[in-house]
Amino acid sequence: MTRVLVTGASGFLALHVVKQLLESGQQYIVRGTKLKPLRALCPENSKQQLELVEADLSQRESWIDAVKDCTYVIHVASPLPLKMPRDEMEVIAPAVEGTKSVLEACAKTKGGVKRVVLTSSSAAIHSGRRGVEDKVFTEEDWAADEGVSPYEKSKKRAEKAAWELVEKLPDDEKFELCTINPGFIVGPVLGSYCTSTEPVITTEVTNNVFLAHRRFLQREMPMVPKMMFGVIDVRDCARAHIIAMTSTKAPGNRYLAITDCYWMDDMARLLHEEFRPLGYKVPTTVAPKVMIKIASWFDGTLKFILPFLNKDIKLDNSKIKDHFGMQFEDFKKSVIDMAYSLIERGFVKKTPQYEEAKKQQATNGSG
Repeated sequence: MTRVLVTGASGFLALHVVKQLLESGQQYIVRGTKLKPLRALCPENSKQQLELVEADLSQRESWIDAVKDCTYVIHVASPLPLKMPRDEMEVIAPAVEGTKSVLEACAKTKGGVKRVVLTSSSAAIHSGRRGVEDKVFTEEDWAADEGVSPYEKSKKRAEKAAWELVEKLPDDEKFELCTINPGFIVGPVLGSYCTSTEPVITTEVTNNVFLAHRRFLQREMPMVPKMMFGVIDVRDCARAHIIAMTSTKAPGNRYLAITDCYWMDDMARLLHEEFRPLGYKVPTTVAPKVMIKIASWFDGTLKFILPFLNKDIKLDNSKIKDHFGMQFEDFKKSVIDMAYSLIERGFVKKTPQYEEAKKQQATNGSG
């Protein structure tokens, strides 16, 4: 059986990667860090096809044992801060050094690890590029070095470090590398993220889109930031990683993984239409930029989005469709599925109307 290491395996995206590997029908043994949530999700596979290892991005030596006997590595784990750090290196250094630690461990297997699929970001491609409003960004582009958030810098520098490391490896230590560069990832949260009484929010789940869903549904923000982003369904993003693991076209390539680009108020309107009858008062009015700027003085999470406000972006996903034959989930379904999963898993409070609708649904179903 082929052994695959998935780093950060309890994360939002990584859980879907592991689940799809186990359900693929292929003979994969999946090894991961923090795999306990998956044992509950896929109990029929947990004993034979799941392995749990201890590894930490800050502990270089821990990855030697983690990659041992693995043919493929899907490196998803990366630090994602909730607030703007005082020192940007608090985010950048762990991302870069963590990626190097994993790849250096792969090199030491001397051919044991055949390929690494690295989760990067569309931010590593287009962030901070000013004065190019009409440009359509592709995998040939790289983000700017200045005028970007620490998180965006961390994604670019970690990916750059990966390509440079592999390029300099001696022949007997080389392995294949490709990167998946997703936009904001939306879609259902897998059920093993939390218990019924105490939600467990991992670092990857708490990205800006997750927070937007929660804040919109619970009306924690009265207006919507005018921000555009590339988006991909988490199920499609996981599938792209798995295809990249064995595709003959993938080695040496970067892949922009997005369905399309949308404004955040597009997402808010979809949530409003679906959940207003269920008692959720989702805002749909667009906030002036100055209002978001003032609010960011009191809410550090909003500082991340300031560079994106009122900016149209264009991203080309033709390469991943051509190489992988990707067909993408509908944006509306991704947004709605994520919202329902967040409500059901305790990340968003259930309204009385929602509870009543669920009771009626159960009654009609049993009838």
